[in-house]
Amino acid sequence: MTTHTWFITGSSRGFGRSLATAALAAGDRVVATARKPEQLDDLVVQYGDRVFPVALDVTDAAAAESAFSAAQERFGRVDVVVNNAGYANIAPVETADEADFRRQFDTNFWGIYNVSKAALPILRRQEGGIVIQFSSIGGRVGGTPGLGSYQAAKFAVDGLTRVLAAETAPMGVRYLVVEPGGFATDWAGASMEIGAVPEGYQATVGAMADMLRSGTSQIGDPDRAAEILVRIVKADTLPTHLLLGGYPVQAALDYSRSQIDEVTAWQAVSASADQGAQYPVDLPPSK
Repeated sequence: MTTHTWFITGSSRGFGRSLATAALAAGDRVVATARKPEQLDDLVVQYGDRVFPVALDVTDAAAAESAFSAAQERFGRVDVVVNNAGYANIAPVETADEADFRRQFDTNFWGIYNVSKAALPILRRQEGGIVIQFSSIGGRVGGTPGLGSYQAAKFAVDGLTRVLAAETAPMGVRYLVVEPGGFATDWAGASMEIGAVPEGYQATVGAMADMLRSGTSQIGDPDRAAEILVRIVKADTLPTHLLLGGYPVQAALDYSRSQIDEVTAWQAVSASADQGAQYPVDLPPSK
């Protein structure tokens, strides 16, 4: 079985930690990045020189380039890049602190942009590689009250990744967007801050904050998800998008069906905007 070298952001906890451990357990090598790489000391003790901890703040483009240079110097190549680092805070868009909204976007979108861009020269020279972008089911269906910055970033990540896939396909670079549901990590725990929720938003943002903090939706197993991703890489069966969890599958199916129904209902109206097309046409009846 081929030995891969992984470059994983946010490796100190959550999905990143589970994925680093799963890759190492499968015999691979891991460049494990984190803001505080000393939090990875136990992995070094267990796996020795197959794990290479590197300090990285993904919002720092120069640091991302330096991290890849160090990875290449240490292991000679990078086969799998995993953009996992990210977090979310909750607040209504109307009243959210703008600086916090921007900081979240800096990590959740620009961090992925920085790391993806820094990886490309290496992957191009190698004439191949895999980039795994962590999104969420919210990055496909959206509409989660209180997560305006987080979900906007995840939609942007999907758009960026589709363009990257088209641009670099002749170079052998492939992409997988991972879309998890609720998992048993600290994403909705210590990592999440809940801003002030005005009275008018209690039924939407407040209710969502209460549900996330209760942990009732965090039923996914991050270790099992990590093993699935390692198996996919090892088997070389790469989808463009991978939903993780039963709820995301049902939510995605429902959303796709509703999109098809809406496009079909408005098809004649949409087509009538073309020059030479029949115009005007009747609007669909209101529901």
